[in-house]
Amino acid sequence: MINKIDDIFKNINVIPILSLDNLDDTIGVAKALVNGGLNVLEVTLRTDYGLQAIKELKSAIPEATIGAGTVTTAIQFENAIKANADFIFSPGSTKELLEVANESNFPTIPGVATISEAMTALDSGFNRLKLFPAEAIGGIDFLKAVIGPFPELKFCPTGGISLDNASKYLSLGNVFCVGASWITPKELIKSKEWNKIQLLASESSGL
Repeated sequence: MINKIDDIFKNINVIPILSLDNLDDTIGVAKALVNGGLNVLEVTLRTDYGLQAIKELKSAIPEATIGAGTVTTAIQFENAIKANADFIFSPGSTKELLEVANESNFPTIPGVATISEAMTALDSGFNRLKLFPAEAIGGIDFLKAVIGPFPELKFCPTGGISLDNASKYLSLGNVFCVGASWITPKELIKSKEWNKIQLLASESSGL
């Protein structure tokens, strides 16, 4: 599983996060991101449109790698796989989620917010983790503190990451990507300003 995750993220440091309020925006925003140089996207399941959006994107933009985010239950996990997602992010790491991820051997990045949660995930076989909510729980200082005792862990910090601080996170040896909601602000999606989103993607793709 680790090799699969590393293959997905080997050339991408910034993962745009899409939380869509309607399906009409799905293709437009995704094409803007891909044209801006970001072809690994996370579609959250926070809204009713998440799973259908993943299905549509996999069909319409085959060159993109589409992950499911905010997966919190085993049912959501199974539905994300059925929707043809390429990987899964969870905001936390329940026993149920860790078990279903292990059983499926599907590329999964569980979420953690504490050392104990990171140890539990590691004990379950996961060493690629989402740190959420990153800034609220110490961010860069937290990550620097865990390098020593847990050199095998690598993180995708999400929550409070911006264009201003993303490069500081990415400079750390135990960070393999950052979650980027700043690239897909709701106001730009709502007004269908795809050129502006493409510009944000272009600015971020070089980080």
